[in-house]
Amino acid sequence: MSLLCYAGKPVLDTNLILGVLCDKCYFKGVFLNIAIEPKNPQKAYGSIVRLQCAHRKSFSNNCQRFFMNFYLSLAGAVSLFLAGLPAGLSVANAATPADAGCPALLQQNVLRLQDEKPQSLCQYAGKVVVVVNTASFCGFTSQYEGLEALNAKYKDQGLVVLGFPSNDFSQETGSNKQIADFCENTFGVKFPMFTKTSVSGKDASPLFKQLSAKTGTAPKWNFYKYVISRNGQAVESFNSMADPKSKSFVKEIEKQLAVR
Repeated sequence: MSLLCYAGKPVLDTNLILGVLCDKCYFKGVFLNIAIEPKNPQKAYGSIVRLQCAHRKSFSNNCQRFFMNFYLSLAGAVSLFLAGLPAGLSVANAATPADAGCPALLQQNVLRLQDEKPQSLCQYAGKVVVVVNTASFCGFTSQYEGLEALNAKYKDQGLVVLGFPSNDFSQETGSNKQIADFCENTFGVKFPMFTKTSVSGKDASPLFKQLSAKTGTAPKWNFYKYVISRNGQAVESFNSMADPKSKSFVKEIEKQLAVR
């Protein structure tokens, strides 16, 4: 968690990953945004940004009230902590060392595909990152092979491919374990993969919303690719038709790898 402190502005803006048993439904990924105002530390507000339920997509009114009370209680606890901090504490002083050099685009918490353990994308700060939304039953699924080859070829130069399976286009219906087994057994995928993610529309994850905003292009099908520069400032998008071995795609990757 990073504490962002600026006079007159919200001082906490972060995502929390929680596992909660509520109303007989286990929510493995509950992403909350919480903000607290420094001049009025008792005033806290927040919202449930994204919900991943292991058993059903909707949840009851009782469960909604539970989450409402939960994040307000959490925000209140953080408020008390912030109230004791020195006035005017800066972002640099409050941020964790990992977040301090991490581009805003990568300040995301996601769940690893294989075991659903929380991962910070800040671990890839300073690398050229390729983000791709994947699917197991798509005409472009064979691109896994090219993406793995690309990752293996350029990883020592600072490239990492990040895969985000998605059922937005109804071609990724399996469980996270089934997807992980398919990727490894069929294509020998070794690059980092994360749990099923919504990549388009109002339910898109924060990462894909930011990628869409930066490029003006949201994924319109599986295997859209985003090449992110080392500092996270430049992002280029490539559609499904761009094969991982295509000249334009490889050229952009090599161009970004050359920047130190």
